[in-house]
Amino acid sequence: AMVSTQSTGKKLVKEIVVASCGPTQSQETIRTALAMGADRGIHVEVPKGTEESLQPLAVAKIFAKLVEKEKPDVVILGKQAIDDDSNQTTQLLAGILNWPQGTMASVVEHSDGKLKITREVDGGLEDIAVNLPAVISADLRLNEPRYATLPNIMKAKKKKIEKMSPEDLGVDVSPRIKVLKVVDPPVREAGDKVPDVATLMSKLKEKGHI
Repeated sequence: AMVSTQSTGKKLVKEIVVASCGPTQSQETIRTALAMGADRGIHVEVPKGTEESLQPLAVAKIFAKLVEKEKPDVVILGKQAIDDDSNQTTQLLAGILNWPQGTMASVVEHSDGKLKITREVDGGLEDIAVNLPAVISADLRLNEPRYATLPNIMKAKKKKIEKMSPEDLGVDVSPRIKVLKVVDPPVREAGDKVPDVATLMSKLKEKGHI
């Protein structure tokens, strides 16, 4: 998401702001984004150990408050988290803001005051156009990851990171979903080898498959 913002945004926007929710260690991610070209950062800090219970709805509400404060034209997020794999925050945020959304974007182009987005869907590629402001989630094929250079890493240390808490934004981050249990799928039984088709048909009949 950060690479996409920098590669398409510097010619179109005045400022790139990167935001993250999480414990103190999240500042490392923000600093990396600042070294890659973002202008300033916002860290919504939650106590260490509670980040695992920070669910997509809470994150979407936090980002919605930041949107109200920052007034951006475009919000770009990653497609899905690498831990819970939810793929929900973008959609929830767009719903809260009542903004158009372009999820799983592999191509984003700005034209005539709109964003033209190519989405990767099960059947192939889908082209859509959305009005601004909009919320976008970045697919991994949207760009080539780039690495921050040492001079930019040093410059990033001087860039501003504004710190706040969910309480400062008036957001209740209490979990809405409770995981009751997680179990492994049943172990698949080993198959039988048969010498010929007649034996195969006989065994299928015995097991009631035909």
